[in-house]
Formats: sequence, structure tokens, C-alpha cells
Amino acid sequence: MGKVRKEGYLRSLKKGILVECVLVVVFAAIVLGKRGEILAENSSSANVLSIENDYIKWVDFTVSYEALCKAYDWDVKTHGSEHEINWVELLAYTAAKTGGAFGKDALKTMEKAAEKLSAGETTMEELTTEMKYYAYYREAYDAAIGGLVGEYWEEDPEAGRNANEQANSSEDAGKNSQTDSAEDTRKSSAGEKQGEGQGNPGNSGNSGNSVEGTEERPGYIKKYGLKGYFPLARGFDYNHYDDFGAGRSYGYKRKHLGHDMMGLVGTPIMAVESGVVTALGWNQYGGWRIGISSFDGKRYYYYAHLRQNYPYAEGLEEGSVVTAGDVIGYMGHTGYSAKENVNNIDVVHLHWGLQLIFDESQKEGNNEIWIDVYPLTRFLAKHTQAAVKVEGTKEWVRTADIVDPKVEEYEAGSSGEVRTPMREDSLKRDEVLKKQPETSESPES
Repeated sequence: MGKVRKEGYLRSLKKGILVECVLVVVFAAIVLGKRGEILAENSSSANVLSIENDYIKWVDFTVSYEALCKAYDWDVKTHGSEHEINWVELLAYTAAKTGGAFGKDALKTMEKAAEKLSAGETTMEELTTEMKYYAYYREAYDAAIGGLVGEYWEEDPEAGRNANEQANSSEDAGKNSQTDSAEDTRKSSAGEKQGEGQGNPGNSGNSGNSVEGTEERPGYIKKYGLKGYFPLARGFDYNHYDDFGAGRSYGYKRKHLGHDMMGLVGTPIMAVESGVVTALGWNQYGGWRIGISSFDGKRYYYYAHLRQNYPYAEGLEEGSVVTAGDVIGYMGHTGYSAKENVNNIDVVHLHWGLQLIFDESQKEGNNEIWIDVYPLTRFLAKHTQAAVKVEGTKEWVRTADIVDPKVEEYEAGSSGEVRTPMREDSLKRDEVLKKQPETSESPES
């Protein structure tokens, strides 16, 4: 009997130990889960810093190139569908979920959310109801990239060719008309040519999709997608790496708050986003530089170290309205000098930076917010604009025009004269394009 009792006792003891082990494991899982939530919360808090007086004080734009691409693809793919996905909101949701991290796990989180949203299984409001920092990320990311995607009109090269064919056909018909039957034949022929190419969506590339709409603009295609442009003209060699935050010592020790793109003197610089030129001229650190403010005032684009003697596009001045993809200036290596028009920078490059502004106090001084645009630069390579040289000059112009509704809205609401650079002189641009084919050779010549 003693032996039986002993065995029973041992079995009970083993069961008790097993139960205790299970309880320990469960308790550890709960503790670790809470710790993970706290770490994510703390990580998110570290990126937020503080929101005082109803405006954001700081932004760490940590969105990766891969995340930008994935969110953008979902936005374009679902545009016009019953369940549209806004890429800024999708990125903000992911950041709020992961504490601002955008590694592989974050991309999986984004993908799962996008699949549910596109299928109508949930809404962004439902997903973010309990997220403390979603509103912060939504506002911060909208300030950074909110102006880069939307509807716009792109020039259709086919429409231009068809128009020329029609004009030539009509001219020949007028000169060579002999009889009514011959005239009818020529009109029929002209009508066939007019029909050629109709409905051709043009080269949409990877910047967006053609969309159906009731509005009509002869010679243009309505599109939805990336309407921001890569900062260098298509086809020009360059190299770059993520140098944001690197040390600088000229004048005083500081961090590099922009992105350098090394290339050739004279490489055409393109406007990343449409806006108004608010700064132009010499800066001791940036040399010849251009500052362009977005129409909503949230973004300030800074282009520096432009070419000696000929830094800017013809007609560009403070107050000029530029459209994304316009040639605004030329790469050089000016700067690091109190004296104007001096090449004191060793390496030829474009420095471009993006400042976010949530309050007037952040425009200048110690409260400025500059973000790392290296991932954004890689993303903008999806949408490049070619340029052609104006014969006998150092001037270059874009080869294909777009119409940005935001430009039209600004011009319609602007009091006084709106100044625009050479791009707006369409007749002059067309003459340039007729004389010389598209090229990217010898920018300095």
C-alpha cells in the first residue's frame, strides 16, 4: 500500500509541476506581449516627441523605398474602385502599428491590411480606432508626400503627330483641289488620318494609369498616379547614397540635412513638385540655390550648388510658378563662399532637401524640420522627365508637358500677375523640339 501511495504521490507531483510550468509559460507570454506593446509605444513616442500648440514639432521620416512602392501600387491599383486605398493613410497605419519601423514585418502588416481594405472587409477608420499615434503619422506623412500623387493631364505625343498630319493634309487639299470628287476623296483621306491613334493611352510608363473622365483637353491624356518627378533630367548619369545626417564643417560643425546627387556640370535640374519659387540667389553655404514652396505651404524644396554663371532656367525668378518636371536650373559646385559665383565645392553635385512646415515658426531657425529623402529619391525614379537643349544656348527645356490641376487652382486664386519660366511659352518649346531631337549628351556645352 505504501508503494501505491508513493507512486500516486509522484504522479500528482509531476502533474503539479507540469501545471506550474504551463502557467509560467503563459505568464511569460503575457508579460512579453505587454512588453512588446510598451516598446512599440515607446518607439512611436520617440518618433513623435511632442505635439504642442496643435502643431507637430518633429518628424522622423523613416518610410523605406520598398514601403513607398508597395503603398503607391495599392493606391493606383484601387483608384476608382469601390474600396480605394490612400497610400498616405496606408503608410500611416503601418507606422502606427510598428512604431515607425518599415522592415519586412512591417511590409507584411501593410500587405495584410491592404488586402482587407481592398476587399471591403474593413475600413481604415475601423483599423485605426484604437491607434494613439495614427493621426500624428497621417498628418506628418501627408506633409511629406501628400502632393506627389493625384490626377493630372499628360501631353499625348500621338495627338501632336495626328494634328500635324491633319494640318498637312488640309493644306495639301487646299492647294491641289481640282474637282469636287477629288476634294471629297481628300476629305475622306483626311478623315481617316484624323481617326488614327484615337483612344491611344500614350506611354503611361510606371508613373500612373490613364483614367476615364468627362473632361476633355485636346492633345492631353488624363492620368492618375505619381505626378512628382525625379530631380534630374532623364538619361543623365549620377550616383548617390544615403548621406543624410553626415558631418559638415564649413562655417561650423553641423549635420547634412539634405541629399547629394553627384553628376556633371550643367545637368538639368527638374522641379520635384509644382509650387512657387520663394527663394532665389546666392547663399554662402548652398551657392546658387532655388527654394520652391508647395501650394499648401507644407513643403519647401531646396536645390543648391547650381552652376556657376548660368545657374537658373530662363525666366525663373522669385514668384514664378513652376510645374512638376519643369527645368528649373543646372547642376554645378558653387558655394562655401561669402563671395558670389564661386566654385568652392570639390565635387559637382545637386544638393536637394525637403523641409516640412507645420507652423510659421518652423520656416527658419532652430525649429526647422528636414527629412531624409534618399528613399524618396529612389522612389521618384519611377517618374522621370526628358529634356532637350535649346540650340545655340545653355538652356534646356522639358520634352513633354503636363497640366497639374493644383497649378490651375493656384493661378485662378492668385491676385496679380503670375510669373512662369520658359516652359509656359509653348510655341517656343515646340520650335525647340522641332529643331533638335531628344538628347542628354554634353550638358555643359
